[in-house]
Amino acid sequence: MPRLTARAERWPLAEAFVIARGAKTEAEVVVAEISDGACRGRGEATPYARYGESVDSVLAQIASAGDALEAGAGRAELQDLLTAGAARNALDCALWDLDAKRAGVRAWTLAGRARLDPVKTCFTISLGTPKEMAAAAAIQARRPMLKLKIGGPDDLAGVAAVRAAAPRTRLIVDANESLGFDELRRLAPEFARLEVQLIEQPLPVGDDAALDGYVSPVPLCADESLHTRADLAACAGRYAYVNIKLDKAGGLTEALALAQAARTQGFGIMTGCMVATSLAIAPAMILAQGAGFVDLDGPLLLARDREPGLAITGSLLEPPSPELWG
Repeated sequence: MPRLTARAERWPLAEAFVIARGAKTEAEVVVAEISDGACRGRGEATPYARYGESVDSVLAQIASAGDALEAGAGRAELQDLLTAGAARNALDCALWDLDAKRAGVRAWTLAGRARLDPVKTCFTISLGTPKEMAAAAAIQARRPMLKLKIGGPDDLAGVAAVRAAAPRTRLIVDANESLGFDELRRLAPEFARLEVQLIEQPLPVGDDAALDGYVSPVPLCADESLHTRADLAACAGRYAYVNIKLDKAGGLTEALALAQAARTQGFGIMTGCMVATSLAIAPAMILAQGAGFVDLDGPLLLARDREPGLAITGSLLEPPSPELWG
């Protein structure tokens, strides 16, 4: 009979991570483990207050599914046991890991892939003054892509300063719902001039209708506005890309289905993450195969990663070892 356990962990960041809605100095994650005595599966998730989650609430949700999982419920049944979110993600990824180890194959084989290729991730520059953002970008200027957090009074100056400090790298800007529609219309042409390639979630969730009929000079990407397949219809005609995260979708099972549906409906795919360790990023690498934009830099933001972690060279993430996940 499977046995479920879960625990909270804290992982210090290399430096403060600042976005429009606040700052953090550590990653608070929840790890779920499901063991049948012979094999053990693990999954990691990051509770996010923006979505009404806390470490305690996620642990409680995981515990609420314990009887069903210990009675043999699998990934398919889990989708109905819990709603989309961090708790279901931790359990879903643990079940993928467990199923792969039981079958003696890699998780991407279970997902229908013959192999898992390395992926290049962008690296996030926290919100700060233009001088601070430029200094951070100069250190990371050799990376292939930088993602800039915006949402302050100096948005344009900050992006311009980063572009000057890192003239060859690709740029994404992420507003985390901090712009109004008039601000977006003012800034988007300037961002285009600075060769920004994507603007993530410019408007607050609920204000998306303002984008009807708007043709942005820089493609727009839904993040907070897109969690599961149920949200795709409201993104149509407003966003060119959708940012799929395991914590939002509630695990790899829904995330893969969401990616397929999004592609069918003409959306480009961005694969994102919360600030987390390699254990959370490993399953997201399956989702990242073929994505137009990849933002899986969680481990790169930590002061230290778990062991074993992903092998990372610069911005290149190698497939996980079986000891880590899958």
